[in-house]
Amino acid sequence: MDFLAPAWELSAMAHAAHNRRSGRRAGGRMFVRTMVVLAVLAVLVYGGICASLYFGQRSLVYQPEPSWLVRQPPDFELVRDGVHLRGWVMNPGKPRALLYFGGNAERIEDSREELARWLPDRTIYLLPYRGFGASDGKPSEAALVGDAIALFDKVAPSHTAVAVLGRSLGSGVAVQLAAQRPVERLVLVTPFDSLVRVAAGYYPWAPVNLLMRERFESWRHAAAISSPVLVIRAEHDEVIPAARTDALIAAFGQRPAQQVVADAGHNTIQDFADYRVSLERFLH
Repeated sequence: MDFLAPAWELSAMAHAAHNRRSGRRAGGRMFVRTMVVLAVLAVLVYGGICASLYFGQRSLVYQPEPSWLVRQPPDFELVRDGVHLRGWVMNPGKPRALLYFGGNAERIEDSREELARWLPDRTIYLLPYRGFGASDGKPSEAALVGDAIALFDKVAPSHTAVAVLGRSLGSGVAVQLAAQRPVERLVLVTPFDSLVRVAAGYYPWAPVNLLMRERFESWRHAAAISSPVLVIRAEHDEVIPAARTDALIAAFGQRPAQQVVADAGHNTIQDFADYRVSLERFLH
């Protein structure tokens, strides 16, 4: 029976080889399935993050404090599209006026006394955005720009000239207003060329150009502005990259005046004397 041994060994070897090949095929299939599952999970996670940016962008762009935190009772009201906006008037009755548009989380009432003291020859209007302070409604770019134009149209007949000051997010509102109305002078504090481009710097992995509805593309409107413009920059702006401000400045038909406030940050620029002096000189 020894003559059967070689055949048996060959059969065993063939069977072992078959098992190895089957194992490799099974391992390969498992690897492919694992990679497919991981790819699907990655797509789902990426899509979920993009969806959260798309649907949650307004909560990122607009960050109002609860209305019950408003310490100063409003003394001025503008009603547009049935929405009541409530704000403040400082130095009433002056020939010239100033409209102030603040940042995305700013309590503009905190600037009442300073602006009134710095610019005593101007009536100053501070009107919180929709959903901010004591104002009703929900903010959006279209609503904020429309409200700004309505405010200008309401107060302009009572004054010989109306200047506009926009800070950070408010610069996006101020630029669009100045492109559509005869603004006497325009001051832009820590401004940007496009909120989309700012966001792209923070989220380079996301298709923000496709996702963002709140775009504030000031560069598109800058060339239409003929009034004198002052850009006030913070030396250490940690929110708006210098390149974004540079791009806005380049978009104007006539190069704006510039003031860099030394040592200032994005949220502290108002605390520096150079900021006050710049406003006083330009809006005298």
